[in-house]
Amino acid sequence: MVTPLQVSADLWGTCLLPEGILEGWLRPDGGLVEAGDPVAIVRIEDALHELMAPAKGRLSISVKAHAVVEPGTVLGSIIRNLRSG
Repeated sequence: MVTPLQVSADLWGTCLLPEGILEGWLRPDGGLVEAGDPVAIVRIEDALHELMAPAKGRLSISVKAHAVVEPGTVLGSIIRNLRSG
């Protein structure tokens, strides 16, 4: 099962700029994560936001650090092994 890791539109709130920057990854590509683990940092205007893993599994990164992101951008995915839960 694959769960997308995306930038929530809720992070923009009342921000004026329509885009942000993926500052960096807190976990390596292929690393194991638990649901709720911080995996990336996004800067929107002057605020930094941690993105949390939406599920337990292996992180697959699709977007490189320092890329421009918009609400809803899919940054990668969490790949779950159904046999291990």
